Amino acid sequence: MAVQGADVLVVGAGVVGRSLAFALAVTEPSVRVALAGDTGGAATSNAAASRAAGAMLGVLGEVTECGLRTRHGRLRTDLAVEAAGLWPSWRAQVRTAAGAAAPGRDGYGTGTFMILNAVSSALDDASFTAVAQAAAEYGLGCEETAPAGIPGYRPLDNDRALRAWYLPAEGFLDARAWLATLDTALAALPNTIRTPAGTLTAAPEGGYLLDTPAGFFRAPRAVVAAGAWTTPILEALDPDLPVVPVLAAAGTAVTVTGPETRPAVIRTPNRAYACGLHAVPQADGSLYLGASAHPALTPTPRPTAGALRFLLDAALSQLDHRLAGAGITHTHHGNRPLSLDGHPVIGPTLREGLWVASGTHRDGLHASPLIAAALADALLAPTPTNDPLPGVLAAFNPGRELIADLTVKEAAAEAAAHHAALAAEARMRPPLTGAWPQALADGYADLLDRAYAAMPEGYIPPPDLAPLAYESTGPALAEIAAAHLARHDRAHA
Repeated sequence: MAVQGADVLVVGAGVVGRSLAFALAVTEPSVRVALAGDTGGAATSNAAASRAAGAMLGVLGEVTECGLRTRHGRLRTDLAVEAAGLWPSWRAQVRTAAGAAAPGRDGYGTGTFMILNAVSSALDDASFTAVAQAAAEYGLGCEETAPAGIPGYRPLDNDRALRAWYLPAEGFLDARAWLATLDTALAALPNTIRTPAGTLTAAPEGGYLLDTPAGFFRAPRAVVAAGAWTTPILEALDPDLPVVPVLAAAGTAVTVTGPETRPAVIRTPNRAYACGLHAVPQADGSLYLGASAHPALTPTPRPTAGALRFLLDAALSQLDHRLAGAGITHTHHGNRPLSLDGHPVIGPTLREGLWVASGTHRDGLHASPLIAAALADALLAPTPTNDPLPGVLAAFNPGRELIADLTVKEAAAEAAAHHAALAAEARMRPPLTGAWPQALADGYADLLDRAYAAMPEGYIPPPDLAPLAYESTGPALAEIAAAHLARHDRAHA
């Protein structure tokens, strides 16, 4: 079979891959871009994480107390602020390229209510305060508002909000409609080729070869933007390549019919294993409710009964009990790309011409304009180099040392606090005799101390990955970390 030539191969058709292909093709019409990946809704494709997204284009909504006091947490907020500034022009550019064939509405709007529920913990209190602090520091809007006045907010009395912020500039979008808009824009560009997922290898004569059901494609440069499937692709290509591994954070959400149209997002503060309960208005008037979060060593194919139960119970009691009579129109399930140290993996690798754009976890759709623009500029430069990307993205270079802003003890304590917060939200009610409430907290602390102590020296799991450290997966997580540390040491010896 003949090999078709291209200038750049983009492996992975989630929102980051599609956005990068668009940025490359629209910036330089002479550049031929091959975009490979399945775009259907099956959870076995990396595009499923994009299709399952709640699409909150927020900055303050993602702020946590821990993030605000750590170096890389601050950098993530810087990244979010920069990306938010690009969205108006980016959206206009994509919709203009899509033309009349684009979906009439993409659900874009602004305004988020962040609520501090009675069903929460001190962790939520701290992050709620951190949101206002970040707003002041970054010059963003944050107004205290009466929870009872929030449109569409009808919680059960014992789960009602104690306080609420209104964040007027926080954006939101219908992820499904936005992906359809991107697809329409890509189809209008003659220098883009869409192919099913394939196998990426190093071409004997140099560059990279992509073997797909639609044929073979060869290019001097390739970008792996395959979400939670990134690491298997890279390891098959070059098992000695020192790139921070990307695992999975399985997430489940539902779309429901609603008793009224909601003008804004309603959400709780961000947290591990739940990513903040949220209700996002959709382009067709329905309501997106999300989202569960559970780390996994490899992508999971479907939602669990436990995830759906917890999500629906939380949404009905904390957001709107009237949704008990709503119809479920769609169940979403995807695997967010969560890196070994919890931070993005973006930029060139040590292999000439091989780049990565993954590990964005919950930030992929929001950060997609920034990532696409930065990578496109670097790849289209007259003489592309292996230098890290400029600006805030430089800290998240794929070949970096593992990021650890906390000590082992601090990280274990932070993870234990997230566990306790989830227990409170799940209404875990320990007996009041025998100091059981404190015993529960002590039990979490002991569990996490032992789990973190079992990890190889040089690796401190982020809170989002903590359950993998102590469950039956603990030895496997330690093995993944040890193997990566060894590859990194060999490459930089």
